[in-house]
Amino acid sequence: MKTIIVYYSLEENTDYAAKRIAQSSGADLLRVYPKKAYPSSGFRKFLWGGKSAVMAESPELEPYDFNADDYERIIIGFPVWASNIAPPIRSFIRENRLSGKHIAVFACQSGSGAEKAFAKLASALKIEGFENELILIDPKSKPSEENENRINEFCRRLKG
Repeated sequence: MKTIIVYYSLEENTDYAAKRIAQSSGADLLRVYPKKAYPSSGFRKFLWGGKSAVMAESPELEPYDFNADDYERIIIGFPVWASNIAPPIRSFIRENRLSGKHIAVFACQSGSGAEKAFAKLASALKIEGFENELILIDPKSKPSEENENRINEFCRRLKG
């Protein structure tokens, strides 16, 4: 099944996970970037990012090359912001028709909220749920055997 991982990463945790999953699954990678970057540290990061997530904003993205018809499975990855989807991912799903695709998700978080973010993403995609789900706690900045085991299990389930 031809697969692509579409993801947004602010602090490189999601980037780390996307690359690990791609290594194991053979998936293509597409990292999306907002035209106006979010602050990556300090109070402004939480204020601006949190407000943008809670308000369900969809920032304009840098140009990217993607054709949904080329893929049967799409894996969506993002950091959890205020129990929400990171806004660049919201933009991506609004810009692309993903219906009829096998969709899996993964989220990186420091605390909690991924389950709520997954539910909001499923609602935005107008689907009941995902083929596969993965929640990680800061896999790059706080490496752990548990995160690695979860990534391996996620990849094993993708192979079916």
